[in-house]
Amino acid sequence: MTQETPIQHQSIPAAIEGKDIIGIAQTGTGKTLAFGIPMIQRIAEHRARGLVVLPTRELALQVNDMLQKIGHPLGLRTAVLIGGESMPRQIDQLRQGPHIIIATPGRLIDHLGEKTVSLGNITILVLDEADRMFDMGFAPQIRIIFEALPEPGKRQTMLFSATMPDTIVSIATRHMTLPVRVEVAPAGTTIEATEQEIYIVKKESKISLLETLLREHAGTILIFSRTKHGASKLARHLRDIGERAVEIHSNKTMGQRREALEGFKKGKYRVLVATDIAARGINVVNIELVVNFDIPESSEDYVHRIGRTGRAGREGKAISLATPDQQGEIRAIERLIRKTLLVKRHESVSEELLALQKVMRPRPRGRTSRHQQSASWPTQRSFSPRSGGPRPFVRTNRAPRTNPHR
Repeated sequence: MTQETPIQHQSIPAAIEGKDIIGIAQTGTGKTLAFGIPMIQRIAEHRARGLVVLPTRELALQVNDMLQKIGHPLGLRTAVLIGGESMPRQIDQLRQGPHIIIATPGRLIDHLGEKTVSLGNITILVLDEADRMFDMGFAPQIRIIFEALPEPGKRQTMLFSATMPDTIVSIATRHMTLPVRVEVAPAGTTIEATEQEIYIVKKESKISLLETLLREHAGTILIFSRTKHGASKLARHLRDIGERAVEIHSNKTMGQRREALEGFKKGKYRVLVATDIAARGINVVNIELVVNFDIPESSEDYVHRIGRTGRAGREGKAISLATPDQQGEIRAIERLIRKTLLVKRHESVSEELLALQKVMRPRPRGRTSRHQQSASWPTQRSFSPRSGGPRPFVRTNRAPRTNPHR
């Protein structure tokens, strides 16, 4: 990267001054350097001590790698406190006097309980992917961590997130001092370069549709499943049909998760099947396609899932597979991202069934996306941006649109 991203341009000067920051930006827009550069500069100039708290192990390791790239020549020492790793090794890192502690909430609480770490000298706190931490139920641990830190005014607090739920507002009110709000895109905004589609498909036809999508896209593909069992089952099936596929979820050991992610980055695996626990820890810039094999339970998770493609200014594509009865989930996603998504009917779903399930959605508030028709399937429907009913199906014999850059 040779040029600042908007979140970096707006955050770094205020952060270097020591101001509290609330940064709202789409995932994949360079938030790590937005807090990492000022944190390292203030540590060098003021002998500060930093703490970065993140929701997942993978994300913690990636943040550590990024901070080391810019801080290692300056003698930066870090300690990474995450589950699945040796406690004695982490204690050794803490004894070496790290300038920055990078931790997931659960393991940090373990160290606080064992009195192997003290947060009384922390002068810079970063909560990264804060909304995801609260989605994952870390609110009690975050409260304990705040109680172990110096009070507001005696520390700088930087909070970065892709969405802005009430819990984030509460933190800003109670634990920050006149925070500067940096919002380079409205909370919940998805990356414009990412093309988004939804297929209405019967549950029993999802696998065959997925296989078709894998044949149509030659690049790396990230697939999201709601459950760990579903991710493992899906990855096994893809390996059985000859795909280089691997799964990543919380039942895997840290070593297995690291091997899967590194193999995906380096091309050993073309397909990675993941649960939401890994959605924020996958930082791979060349993912061609994200497939939501299951619609996520929360609309915010949709934003973070599809944020894995179209990163660093590249184009990307996200395709979600929804069953005919998931009208509410689709509508909630559209309200959050303020777009009307292109919805296609798979051949497994009849027009009569579609009408019966009332997957005919009024326009969400806010902006709408451009609808582009394609002929990937025999028939398709692009729902009307006007409330009150759908357009007729558009039947076309045009060839599918191709992208010469893929």
